[in-house]
Amino acid sequence: MTKNTSPPFGVKSRPIVLLTAGLLWAGLAQAQESANASGGDATGSGGTVGYSVGQVVYTTNTGSTGSVAQGVQHAYEIFTVGIKETAMNISLTAFPNPTTENLTLQISDYNNEKLSYQLFDMQGKQLSNGQIVAQQTQINMSSLPVSTYFINVINQENKKVQSFKIIKN
Repeated sequence: MTKNTSPPFGVKSRPIVLLTAGLLWAGLAQAQESANASGGDATGSGGTVGYSVGQVVYTTNTGSTGSVAQGVQHAYEIFTVGIKETAMNISLTAFPNPTTENLTLQISDYNNEKLSYQLFDMQGKQLSNGQIVAQQTQINMSSLPVSTYFINVINQENKKVQSFKIIKN
């Protein structure tokens, strides 16, 4: 009579199962997870960038041609208030929004139209105004408190061309 010296079923496979489970757990323990409000990929002539909206940790790198925030991004809103058709064939943009110091008001296809801007607080009080005399106009907001502001661009007939909601951090 021969004695069976092999281990019971499953004893040899137990270390392999434990090793596999341990490696899977270690891989998942290092994973990053976030709850984003939105995000996607943006592609242009200069390359492609992935973005997310709704996260709160980031690093900003600044160079001579601009700045970029990398890592986990902070949330912000960009939208125009009171969009309406105008007789002028121009495109207006206000950036960066949110801003901390200077806001740039950019007009593409600027042809020396007589335009000006008005900066208002949330209560409707006019804080500043000025003429727009170039394709880009800098508006200094460094002395203003953290809040939400409105900028109206008006034409020579004192009619509103476009409005922007600006967030000051």
